[in-house]
Amino acid sequence: MFKFFKKNKNQPKNQKEILEFLERLDKDNQKIKKDLEDFKKESQSFLQKIGIVRFNPFKEVGGDQSFCIALLDARNNGFVLTSYYSREMNRTYTKVVKNGLSQHSLSEEEKEAISKALRA
Repeated sequence: MFKFFKKNKNQPKNQKEILEFLERLDKDNQKIKKDLEDFKKESQSFLQKIGIVRFNPFKEVGGDQSFCIALLDARNNGFVLTSYYSREMNRTYTKVVKNGLSQHSLSEEEKEAISKALRA
């Protein structure tokens, strides 16, 4: 049968216990709120935006095995990684990106990868 009027052991029995219970809830709520704010601040520096471009830098031979990948955080800071692939060699370069821009000269593919990441 249902026991509608039977008290659970965890239920407050009087006003004092109700107030203590509400104070604990408030403290827990404040801690959760602070943790969430800390996480929001910290997460701004997590890599969140990705832009990838595959291409063939050597039009006469090979396929689209070279690539640029831009990895940016919420503030549009990060880097672009470029890999040039051919049968004889593989070269890899990184360039720093700050506020969606780089102080280094960028190839069209790198610009496109950054642009894709900024739209992500």
